[in-house]
Amino acid sequence: MGRFKNKTLLITGGSSGIGLVGARRIVAEGGKVIVTGLNRARLQAAEKELGGSATVIYNDASDPDASAALAEQVKAHAPLDGLWLNAASASLAMPEEVDADSFDALMATNVKGPVLQMAKLSSMLTPGASVLLTASSSAYEKATATGLYGATKGAIIALTRSWAAAFAPRGIRVNTLVPGPIETNFRDFLSDEAKRGFETFVVSQVPLRRPGTADEAAAVALFLLSDDASYVTGSQYAVDGGLIMH
Repeated sequence: MGRFKNKTLLITGGSSGIGLVGARRIVAEGGKVIVTGLNRARLQAAEKELGGSATVIYNDASDPDASAALAEQVKAHAPLDGLWLNAASASLAMPEEVDADSFDALMATNVKGPVLQMAKLSSMLTPGASVLLTASSSAYEKATATGLYGATKGAIIALTRSWAAAFAPRGIRVNTLVPGPIETNFRDFLSDEAKRGFETFVVSQVPLRRPGTADEAAAVALFLLSDDASYVTGSQYAVDGGLIMH
């Protein structure tokens, strides 16, 4: 297949997990990718793996000045046929444990980052381009320790609907990927014991009775980023084994 032949896509947070798998698939299908990340070692590994069809850029989505800097670096590779706003961070805290610093830190990466990136990068999108935002099933799960994280992802879902309407006159589609429990390094901030406990709890509620893989999530992401989804906009696609179905 060559769905991305002669196309250039930018993936924020693309040096590991779902983003990296997506970048790998885009290159395999003839496209070029620009990948951002915060971990320099992972960026170097991604650059080596993806080869000459990829450009890697160190970028901290939580830094309010980073979006303008990213736009300057991306100009040399514009226009963009796709933009996947995937960079995010996570934390667990009961409601009474949240303080101003933890609130600001999570909102800066997960909400302010994508908002400012879209503001700076949208002018580089081609007519008919696709924008994808990564949300999370946490926005719907009602888990007591993920309220703040879920709130940031609920904001992403709201932004998707607004942006889908705003950019429709340019033929630009905007959709949301809603991953459930996917096997990636995203929960590495937890201790091994806490991670096992959290994942066991979540997976026990999944009708398919297993976590998903990064490949399974990336497959849906690439459908939404490709022309195969040319009549899909303002939508949410859950890749969660049935966790949040209603």
